Amino acid sequence: MKIGQLVRRSGVSAHTLRYYERIGLLPYADRDRSGQRDYDQSILTWIEFLGHLKATGMPIREMLHYAALREAGPATEAGRRALLEQHRERVRAQLARLADCLLVLDAKIAGYAGTSKRMKDYDAALPERRQRPPAARRAGARR
Repeated sequence: MKIGQLVRRSGVSAHTLRYYERIGLLPYADRDRSGQRDYDQSILTWIEFLGHLKATGMPIREMLHYAALREAGPATEAGRRALLEQHRERVRAQLARLADCLLVLDAKIAGYAGTSKRMKDYDAALPERRQRPPAARRAGARR
């Protein structure tokens, strides 16, 4: 499949695909007679997996390490598994931090849920607060 078709099917830009190929995240594509990249169908699964790693915050250097292990074959399965397990723990920790943040946001939003009542009470009392206290009015009158 040509790069344009791979872009459409993977949702990854041609620039990103070329970059991934250049740094070694993607294997070099075969070239057709005119020198254009010609990708195998199986590359879509790998690109999708890289997208998941990227979305979960795996640094490119770790993605490269995983790709190198994958390229080395079945003897590296334990290393690949360990790398993914470590990443999974970081993702879980991040999810826990995000859950805490979500609770804070929910509490803040809930506080605003009663805002219309509080604002109505505040607005109703506004004319009283605009008047200066009697002592301040008397002091101003003496000047």
